[in-house]
Amino acid sequence: MDFLSNIMQGALTFFYNLTVSMGFANYGIAIILLTVAIKLLMYPLTVKQIKSMKAMQDIQPKMKELQEKYKDNPEKRNKELANLYKDAGVNPLAGCLPLLVQMPFLIAIFFAIRDYKYALLPPSFLWIPDLALPDPTYILPVLSAATTYIQQKQTTTEMTQQNKMMLIFMPLFIGYISFTFPGGLVLYWVMSNIFQIVQQWIMYRNNASVAREEAR
Repeated sequence: MDFLSNIMQGALTFFYNLTVSMGFANYGIAIILLTVAIKLLMYPLTVKQIKSMKAMQDIQPKMKELQEKYKDNPEKRNKELANLYKDAGVNPLAGCLPLLVQMPFLIAIFFAIRDYKYALLPPSFLWIPDLALPDPTYILPVLSAATTYIQQKQTTTEMTQQNKMMLIFMPLFIGYISFTFPGGLVLYWVMSNIFQIVQQWIMYRNNASVAREEAR
C-alpha cells in the first residue's frame, strides 16, 4: 500500500502544482482533478461492473422462477441457473472482479489523502477551513451520505429486505465516519460518488434508448 499511496500523493502534488501554474493554487481543486483522473483511469472497469450488475438485474425474475421451481432439487436448480447465465451471457462473478481490482487503489487513495502533508497551510476550500481536518460545518459528511444513497439507489432495482437495510445502513455509516475523517478525504469520496452517479445515469439512459430502438 505504501508504494501505491506514494504514487497517489505524487499525483495529488502534481495536480496541486498544476493549479499553482494556472494561478489559483488550491488543494480542493487538486483533489477534484485527482478524483476525475482516477475515475477516468478506472472507467473500463466501471463500465464492465455496471454492465454486469445490470445484466444480473435483468435476469432476476427468471432466477427467482428457477429457484422456486427447483427449490427441492438443488442440483437441478444449479444446472438450470448455469444454463440461464450462459444463455444471457452473464457471469455472476464478473461484477465482483472490477471491484476487487479497484480495492487496492481505493485503499491507497484513502491513506494518501489522510496522511498527505499539505504545503499550503491551512489548505482551505470553499466553506472548508482546513482539508486536513474534519469539516466543522458537517456539510461534507451529509453530502457523503446523500451521494452514497443516490449511487446505491441507482443500482438497486429489487427492494428486498436486505437491500432496504443496506440502502439505509451504508449511507448512514459513511456519513458517520465522515465526521472524523479529514475534509480532503471526504471531498474525494463525494466527488467520486458524483462522478459514478453521472456515469451510471449515462449508461442506463443509453441502455434504455437501445432497448427502445430494438423494441421498434
